[in-house]
Amino acid sequence: MEIRSSSFFIILIVFVSTVIQAKADSVYCSNPASRCYGKYIHCPYECPSTSYENRKAKVCHVNCDSPVCKSHCKYRKPNCNSPGSACYDPRFIGGDGIVFYFHGKSNEHFSLVSDSSLQINGRFIGHRPAGRTRDFTWIQALGILFNSHSISLEATKAATWNSEVDHLKFSYNGEELVVPEGALSSWYSPEKEVKVERVENKNSVIVTLKDTAEIMVNVVPVTKEDDRVHHYKVPSDDCFAHLEVQFRFFSLSPNVDGVLGRTYRPDFENPAKPGVAMPVVGGEDKYRTTSLLSPDCSTCMFSPETGSNEETTSQTEVLTLDCTRGASAGYGIVCKKESHGMVAVIS
Repeated sequence: MEIRSSSFFIILIVFVSTVIQAKADSVYCSNPASRCYGKYIHCPYECPSTSYENRKAKVCHVNCDSPVCKSHCKYRKPNCNSPGSACYDPRFIGGDGIVFYFHGKSNEHFSLVSDSSLQINGRFIGHRPAGRTRDFTWIQALGILFNSHSISLEATKAATWNSEVDHLKFSYNGEELVVPEGALSSWYSPEKEVKVERVENKNSVIVTLKDTAEIMVNVVPVTKEDDRVHHYKVPSDDCFAHLEVQFRFFSLSPNVDGVLGRTYRPDFENPAKPGVAMPVVGGEDKYRTTSLLSPDCSTCMFSPETGSNEETTSQTEVLTLDCTRGASAGYGIVCKKESHGMVAVIS
């Protein structure tokens, strides 16, 4: 009797697993430059979908350039402890996985990423308490030049933090852009080259640049606990609302530059000293720009008239594939219904 029960239980597990797998999305890696080219990668049963309805749920993440060619579950918000992130005051983790700090200066702009068809600048805010030799700084805004387009997003100033208020402000090609509040609310540019999607009702978005980058953004304040621990001495009339950011790049050239961008070069040697609690990397003069949307730093490479990057790295990463918008989501992804579930084809 016990043997029969055990056999029935095993059969039931196999059946349930088969049903779950059948309903799971699959991703086909169609880029010949990726390591997983030609493979179908199934999503895990813990997160079977590449899209989601519950904004707090994990989604299926597929990196077609991974040597193991497997999917995993991931939240759609910045991970400040992973490569490509820029958080806190501000702490970066480069493409090489090394942590470093770049302080910049309050009320100035710096090139974070500069490539032939992509420029991402950051506006720094902060203050300098009495007795300090430099400013405490945070990234308050991002200015993005993408081909012939410009996008900006910034955290609006607030004396005190209120999570029920949206602190995000957007612009596209110099005009104010309104993205309706509400999780999953999305805006597309007319040519479908830019997508802005809210992950939460307020203060959290993902910006997708077609075939180029994905940028996850949260707006957060400097909390009283942060102030106590780090001795920021934040004034009473400003909570220094700022951005937590994580970047995913799909097609950077080997010559990419910028505070963060240079860490994605194949030959980059990080000057951050290992074993130091807060390895600070300088270079303010090299990366300073005159405005949020100016590619005029001494090391800036942005030149939209040259078109797309002629030489690109094999960094074909896709964080979240959207198969909820019909045959094509407009971002190099073609979704097909196969016998084993939904398939997202990355082109």
